[in-house]
Amino acid sequence: MTTEDLLATCWTTAGDATPGSDDERSPLSLRERAEAASAAGFTGFGLLYPDLVEAERTYGLAGIRSIFEDNGIRHVELEFITDWWNGGSPHTSRGAARRYVLTAAETLGARHIKVGPDVKDRPWDLGVWAKEFAALAAQADDVGARLGVEFLPWSNLKTVHDGLRLVEEAGHPAGGLIIDVWHTERAGTAPAELAKVPGSRIVGVELDDADDQVVGTLFEDTIRRRRLCGEGSFDLPGIIAALRAAGWSGPWGVEILSDAHRALPVREAAEAAYRSAAALLG
Repeated sequence: MTTEDLLATCWTTAGDATPGSDDERSPLSLRERAEAASAAGFTGFGLLYPDLVEAERTYGLAGIRSIFEDNGIRHVELEFITDWWNGGSPHTSRGAARRYVLTAAETLGARHIKVGPDVKDRPWDLGVWAKEFAALAAQADDVGARLGVEFLPWSNLKTVHDGLRLVEEAGHPAGGLIIDVWHTERAGTAPAELAKVPGSRIVGVELDDADDQVVGTLFEDTIRRRRLCGEGSFDLPGIIAALRAAGWSGPWGVEILSDAHRALPVREAAEAAYRSAAALLG
């Protein structure tokens, strides 16, 4: 249905695993997930940090790379590095996790690493954050990857404009934004505003859909009630056109999070996610 590359973000193939739970690990093996993504048509794959650690115990990093290669996965996304704004001292668990992700990114040939904002929306210093983001972007660049920050409407980086302010202040060419259309829609960002984002600052895009009305908190709504692309209220054709105007050409991430999606067999879930997004990309 499309000649463009699509990337199955980590939750799209995770099965019965939920963000924010005590154990976010997927109950499915990496091999099973990668095979399902490949069979659906995806050429990109996202892997959450706890699943990366679990997969390395089972296969080793070289084995993970072989699984991706065997299944035609060319675009690898790793997430999340958290609390990065407090530095990366090698003598802390935070610093060790940071080094681990960077090492994995190099071995797996990852195209980018995702970092998150402060989801507690605490006061923050732009200068400090920009310095730390630039330092981490340089480390990502050293291992052949880019660094993308994903803004969230309930965090201290609520909009694409907040995220862009940070990455522009940081100024490193390897740093940029992960633009999840759920977050831009819930923040009230018009497609015309997305078209103004410098293409060089877009590291990744994630497609999904949702109903017009939020149910519960924003976090509850985003993890329990997302819809397949084209089955909700978002102006996805307008958003895709705007991102293309900004210079984005893929790979297009597909991030489907919902109670209904988690309940599906992984091959059925991956196929539905791919088919619905590919139909919009043409």
